Amino acid sequence: MPSPRIRSGLIFLILFYALLLPGQVTLAQDVFQILPSSPGRPESQQMLRVYLRRLVEGKMDQRLQRLELLRTPEQIFDYQQQLRSKFIDHLGGFFLRTPLDPRIVGRRDYPEYSIEKIIYQSQPHFYVPGLLYLPKGQPPYPGVLFLCGHAAQGKAHGLYQRACILMARNGLAVFCIDPLGQGERVQLPDSAGHPRYAPTTEHMLAGIAPILLGRNLAGYMIWDAMRAIDYMQTRDEIEGDKIGCAGNSGGGNRTAYLMALDDRVAAASSGCFITTTVRKNETPGPGDAEQNIYAQIDFGMDHADYIIMRAPKPTLICSATHDYVPIEGAWESYRQAKRIYSALGYPERIDLAETGGRHGFDRLLRTATARWMCRWLLGQDGALVEHGLAIEKAEVLRCTPEGQVRLMEDALSVYDLYSLESERLAKKRAAEWPQRSAGEKRAIIRELIGCRSLEQLPRAGPLFMGCEKYPDFELKKVIFEPEAGILLPALLFEPERKSGGLVLYLHGEGKHLPAREEGAIRGLVRGGVVVLSFDLRGCGETATTPWRYLNALPWLGANAPEFFIAYMLGKSFLGMRTEDVLTASRWLVEEYGASDGSRLDLIAVAEAGPPALHAAALESDLYRSLTLERALVSWNDVVRCTKSVNALVHCAHGVLQHYDLPDLVDLFGADAVRIINPGEAAQGM
Repeated sequence: MPSPRIRSGLIFLILFYALLLPGQVTLAQDVFQILPSSPGRPESQQMLRVYLRRLVEGKMDQRLQRLELLRTPEQIFDYQQQLRSKFIDHLGGFFLRTPLDPRIVGRRDYPEYSIEKIIYQSQPHFYVPGLLYLPKGQPPYPGVLFLCGHAAQGKAHGLYQRACILMARNGLAVFCIDPLGQGERVQLPDSAGHPRYAPTTEHMLAGIAPILLGRNLAGYMIWDAMRAIDYMQTRDEIEGDKIGCAGNSGGGNRTAYLMALDDRVAAASSGCFITTTVRKNETPGPGDAEQNIYAQIDFGMDHADYIIMRAPKPTLICSATHDYVPIEGAWESYRQAKRIYSALGYPERIDLAETGGRHGFDRLLRTATARWMCRWLLGQDGALVEHGLAIEKAEVLRCTPEGQVRLMEDALSVYDLYSLESERLAKKRAAEWPQRSAGEKRAIIRELIGCRSLEQLPRAGPLFMGCEKYPDFELKKVIFEPEAGILLPALLFEPERKSGGLVLYLHGEGKHLPAREEGAIRGLVRGGVVVLSFDLRGCGETATTPWRYLNALPWLGANAPEFFIAYMLGKSFLGMRTEDVLTASRWLVEEYGASDGSRLDLIAVAEAGPPALHAAALESDLYRSLTLERALVSWNDVVRCTKSVNALVHCAHGVLQHYDLPDLVDLFGADAVRIINPGEAAQGM
């Protein structure tokens, strides 16, 4: 008899589909399909999205309850310090301050301002080109660091030139730098040195390796900006204690991060980014890799907190009514921050400017930003007018000899930095991992991927859904429910004459593939082996219909949006799927194993490989052997290459600080592992 929880879960699923799509709920005739078919189901109601949405909303409700308790400056200060410490820790910390070695490589003069072309090194041989707009007048001037959005031209984009010129005309020195993957900092150029991908795609591809290293692409971007302020403070023309930061879209994101983490930012304006995590996860979905910080939802950091962490320093939110970044969330965050600023006695230092347009840094938002900087850095608060701006072509503003820092003689790419870090960690692992006991290793693995021990895992069924009889075996349809809201369909092949063998068969492309007449399972069953084949969450019948990151889908995989939402929750797909494997394994051994403690053989294909390997390494007593086919066998390979293929779903934060996948083979027992056609999970240029 199934448990009440499992029965309720199944009833919920069936009722859910019935209410969602009246008259369309039918069981498919396909013998291998178990869950109800619902072709018209909205993408927003997919199983994993519903499951993760519930967790996100619960965590964000807890955050609001905590925020409501902040009354005194002391309480607010403690809140700020705790969040900032968590934020930095989950970025992986900052880098060493090494020589900037700045060079002025060109200059252009205009009637009201001049532009200097600058190249500096945020890390050794990691070059950042920028344009320094200097007013014509008596220095020193307050300075503003301007951070570009996701424009391929970077600092040369017309809207960003306009913003910089407007501020320079009004007495502000403005330093505008190219972000990674944009302008003269393309990381994956084609053979001619031109961009191969859109900036968002570059960021997504470059955002995978840092996860394994225990970092985030955001950390590299934030460090570029911090070093830009370092440079600004070396210039006699700039007042080092009067520096602001402004940016839009992706630049609004980096501005939000920088203003929260760098006390030198005296005034800030974040455009077309601030909303709420709950709303953004739904529409348009989680952002680029650098916009998703590990466990930020778990420790209670929402968009408003980027402002609250710097309170009561002057901060402007710039938003657009018809932006795909939800405007409702911008006002919610503004209200939350306004209460904190008011509690500190400075309600006038937080404001919101809303344009009636769409996503972008239009004239209204540019002038609002410039006026905000003039108010708080210059002490001037008059109306500003944007007119007669000399917008230059990108080649005129070029800083590097050939138009890309990657083409400079000794330049390093961000992938080179990853490789250097990976080499350092490999030496650390080689020295430390072998010295640990098997128990210590398993404890570290469980903590890193977020997997409970077998004793901690609840019993999860299964619920039997039907049976098909064949001449020499029965095919039973079952559903496991390892967690509330997660229903995993499975096929149980029970031979008429059992040999005592047990196999758990996992196929990353769906349980039905090896179960077909010509599939591998039929041969096992004819030999008397009991076989359970089931879909891990996000695979087979529970597969996610792609809805986000579509341009990078071939490399990121269909589960990328759900991966990043889980990542922000502090959960890993790897850990959740490993628990799925363990739940089914325990049931199969207990139900069909002999009294002599029979163990099962575990077979995993493609995407199912890493979870199966982790399950075998963590609970070795359950398994007799492990076969991996077309599976990822090394995280280090992912780090060393510029493009990985569906490796994201197998990443867990900081795992390479302690172990790599081959270490799990050794922990389980290399003699009991067979690897067939190891997956080409990583590719070069």
